[in-house]
Amino acid sequence: MMGKNAGITRRRFLGGSAALGAALQIVPSSYVFGGPDAPSNVITRAVIGTGGMGMGHVTKYPQTLAVCDVDSVRLKRAVDKAGGDVRAYSDWREILERDDIDTVHIPTPPHWHAQIAIAAAKAGKDIYSEKPATHTLAESRALVEAVERAGVVYQANTWGRGSGHFMRKLVASGLLGGPLTVCLNPRYCPTGFKIRQWSGRPNLPPQPVPQELDYDMWLGPAPYKPYHPHRVHGSFRGYWDYDEGGFGDMGQHHIDPIQYALGKDDTGPVEIEAVAPWPQHPDACGLWGTIYLKYADGTTMIIESWEWGEKTTEGRPLLEGPNGKYWGGNRLEPANLLEELRHFPDPPRLQSWEHAVRTRENVHGAKPNVWQATRSADILHLASLAVRLGRKITWDPVKQAFPDDPDAMRLANPPRRAPWLL
Repeated sequence: MMGKNAGITRRRFLGGSAALGAALQIVPSSYVFGGPDAPSNVITRAVIGTGGMGMGHVTKYPQTLAVCDVDSVRLKRAVDKAGGDVRAYSDWREILERDDIDTVHIPTPPHWHAQIAIAAAKAGKDIYSEKPATHTLAESRALVEAVERAGVVYQANTWGRGSGHFMRKLVASGLLGGPLTVCLNPRYCPTGFKIRQWSGRPNLPPQPVPQELDYDMWLGPAPYKPYHPHRVHGSFRGYWDYDEGGFGDMGQHHIDPIQYALGKDDTGPVEIEAVAPWPQHPDACGLWGTIYLKYADGTTMIIESWEWGEKTTEGRPLLEGPNGKYWGGNRLEPANLLEELRHFPDPPRLQSWEHAVRTRENVHGAKPNVWQATRSADILHLASLAVRLGRKITWDPVKQAFPDDPDAMRLANPPRRAPWLL
């Protein structure tokens, strides 16, 4: 294993090498680094969680140095894919003790995302987490604090903010006027929100835990529930303890670019209301039809699943203001808005994860940083709370609290199993 300060030295080298490369642009990289594939130039990673999403993060050794999973069958599959001298772990905490790992990828179930990311930040690792960034509102606050304190790079693996780039320019131009209304539905989100697909099953009968699975470690901070195969490996999305149904699975992909486009990366809605069956099951995620989110400036976001209830947003534009409509692509009404828009500056170019790690610049990422990712993840959490409570809720995005609403606060910060405290 490398020396105690080797991780800091590598990080400074990776960041400094980017600046050196800019100053010596006429010198080939092979002269400076030994080539782009030289060991000294590789951003190394550990992958924690090697299920369906996780295997997409596993690359060949020596980029991937470590893999971790609580399912020994899945873990072996990851070892075979990485090859070389990759090391396998069943406890992710051991990975964080290594000094030769630059970045930690976290494609676990969502109830583990923040817990591992906070520990990784404290260990000085850069973090690339699957969406949603967090599972609860309390986790969002704790994650931001940990990343800020450690000064590490964090990004959440959404489909990216590029789809909101044109809209960001349009909103910033002010051509549509205000307040604005956004309509998100399967017309503008082709994958939909998979509400029915990832609904849970009430009253699951206990079953024996498979030999290859450490179920207690899989549960981690979540409350203990007897094992059933539908609780784990993909279908976990249907249970409140681990995710927020199909909306938790797909929502941040679609909502984060809208937050970016609206210029609301530093805030959130103040009123949230859901149209959904009620009461919802306390364990299994259920269906919902429409979610209304209203911001302090009057901006409204309407999200519809089209899997329950009425399709009230059918035939409506993606974005609408008093002075015009935007239908996606480059289709604007009135048509002259497109020509007027050309006179306005483009938003800053969106940068890659690798760029952020090498330069430590992480404001205009193609994927959201920790402040942006937690704000868009919070919309999922707020919407889910409105569904579960069966009523409108009021949120203070500055204080990040529910005024005089103990029931909402209780769901925003549910108890965690020891020793997995925030």
